[in-house]
Amino acid sequence: MANDIKIITVNRRARHDYHIEETIEAGIALKGTEVKSLRQGKVNIRDSFARVENGEVFLHGMHISPYEQGNRFNHDPLRIRKLLLHKREIRRLIGKTQQDGYTLIPTRLYFVNGICKVELAVAKGKKLYDKRESAAKRDATRRARQAIGRDLY
Repeated sequence: MANDIKIITVNRRARHDYHIEETIEAGIALKGTEVKSLRQGKVNIRDSFARVENGEVFLHGMHISPYEQGNRFNHDPLRIRKLLLHKREIRRLIGKTQQDGYTLIPTRLYFVNGICKVELAVAKGKKLYDKRESAAKRDATRRARQAIGRDLY
């Protein structure tokens, strides 16, 4: 069976602000109208992060807009959501995040065969000079591609 992946949102800011060491896929515990809002793409993960608490992983700061037809069944848009991982994966994440400067950042949110998943990245924050260096590399590759493109025509 082929995995039918539908991307809901991507956290582009994560690659700009963090060095991403590795990624891991996790399920997410959602309530009824939240899934309907996700299917409409009304979610923001820019300022969100994950934290390991009491042997469980929770996602903080993810904003899922209330479902328009949900009336009284809507949930708090910024509520803390539990991530679904195996115990061995959680233990490994505990070890990684206890190192100085490492954190868990969601990089994208997507549906796999109708089930909502979040891609977590073990990341370390970039300093200002790292961001400048990344921008300089990006500009250099863009200029090189433009120069090659001019030579072809």
